[in-house]
This record gives sequence, C-alpha cells and structure tokens, in this order.
Amino acid sequence: MLADNHSSLAHVRDVAATTREPHALDAIDLALLKILVADCRTSQRQIAAMLGVSAPTVGERMARLERNGVITGYSAQVDWSVVGYGQVVFLSIEAGPGYDVAAIMAALWELPEVEDVTLVTGELDLLIRMRVRDYGELRTILMEQVWRIPGIQRTATLLSVADMPAKDFGAALLDKIEQATAD
Repeated sequence: MLADNHSSLAHVRDVAATTREPHALDAIDLALLKILVADCRTSQRQIAAMLGVSAPTVGERMARLERNGVITGYSAQVDWSVVGYGQVVFLSIEAGPGYDVAAIMAALWELPEVEDVTLVTGELDLLIRMRVRDYGELRTILMEQVWRIPGIQRTATLLSVADMPAKDFGAALLDKIEQATAD
C-alpha cells in the first residue's frame, strides 16, 4: 500500500523503461542497421564490403549507434515452442485501490516466464505477456506466484490459440524510416 499522499502510479517512472530522444540516422546508418537486423552475426568486415566503406568506419558507426542507444544489444532469436515454451498467455491485471502499481510491475517482471509488462490506459492497469509449457504450469504460476503479489485485485487470462509467423518487423520499420528520410 502507498501512503495517502501518493498516487498508485507515483513510482512507475522508477521501474519503467526510459524514453530517449530520437537519433538522426543517415543512409549508411540505416543500411548498417538493416544488415544487423537481418543477421547480427555479420562481421564488421563483411558489413564494410556490403556498404563500400572501411571496417574501422563500420566499427566507429556501430560504437556511436550503441552509445546513442540505437543499438541496445545483439541476440539470437529463439523459437520458444521448440524448447518447450510454446503457450503464449496474455494476463490483464487490475490493481487494487491504493496499491503501488510500480511494485506490482516489478514483482511480475521478476517471473522468468514473463516476457513483457506494460502499463496500459483504459479499464485495465497492466497487460502481461508470458510463455508457459502448458496449462498445469500456468495454473501453478498464477496460484503460487501472480495471485500472491500484493495489490493485484483482479486478473483475466487469455490463451493464444494461433500466431502469425514471425514478422521481420525491424527491416520493415527501417525501410519506412529510409523512405521518410529520402522524401
């Protein structure tokens, strides 16, 4: 519970991801990002050859993009269903009056099965995306972990029954940014 003089949302800023100012990208930056989005294992030497610039230039640009928060990391894309976590679950949560929503968000974030915790507008407070093995595991997580988090007043559980194939979101959005800068 919060002290009487604080909003239930007073501490969300403490747990939410920070927003950053947009960073201007030139044609080489965009081309570099497209290559990395397609395959983050592409070497700087290979990228340099593809872009027609030197490998040190690529290294400098990557370092600048990292410093400016454009590139936040390099990772493998895992098909979670192949490793046994194919069930996607969306959990909507309403916080009880007077409870600190940030504390609820932080507690949910600690659960390894939770992919995303999002504060939303409207009738709900939070929308959670989780991955579980099966209904039994979901039941255990809800009963032994989620429903024991102080401040959760109500939940609704939505099970995914079908997904679209993975979308190349990064490449499509970079294409849109490139088109907008060309105009």
